[in-house]
Amino acid sequence: MSDWIPDFIEQGGYLAIALLMAVENIFPPIPSELIMGLAGVGVGQSSFFAPLVVLVGSLGSLAGNYFWFMIGRRWDEDDLRNFVRRHGRWLTLDVRSVNRIDGVFDNHGEWVVFFARFIPNIRTLISVPAGLFGMSHMRFILATLAGASVWNSALVFAGYQLQQNVDEIEKYVGPVSLAIIIIAVIIYIWRMIFWRPEGE
Repeated sequence: MSDWIPDFIEQGGYLAIALLMAVENIFPPIPSELIMGLAGVGVGQSSFFAPLVVLVGSLGSLAGNYFWFMIGRRWDEDDLRNFVRRHGRWLTLDVRSVNRIDGVFDNHGEWVVFFARFIPNIRTLISVPAGLFGMSHMRFILATLAGASVWNSALVFAGYQLQQNVDEIEKYVGPVSLAIIIIAVIIYIWRMIFWRPEGE
């Protein structure tokens, strides 16, 4: 599925890296680990300059996440609360929980977005509630850029160290990502079975 990515990066350079990272955050099946890992290999081969790779990769990440942030912005908090009242069991949420999440984004939203950048799948999904609960554009942009820069730097460094063995990145990151997803599904099922609303 991802065999075309190395050729695309080689031919498109920095623009290709930015574009792929933007698309990866809109359609997560494209692996950021592979994109930035290959860019790190390019750094090792003197095809790319590391700081510029991290910059364009992080700007691409921001663009993709901002897409979801703006979708969240188009939703209404009251509509969400009404939806939770009707279908809270499937979300394992009640209105009090929604209000607490709202408070978290009001007070600590930048840290939530920052640390979410290191969690597979969550790093994209977190953008929707950030927009929905009214996190400011600037706070979201700065937190996303900061988190993406740290994550992308780590991937570029891994690609640089591994050189042509870039598949090793997916070999190690893949099982960790899968384990996180499995744990999240188990927690969700457990919560749905034993969930009881706290009331309003």
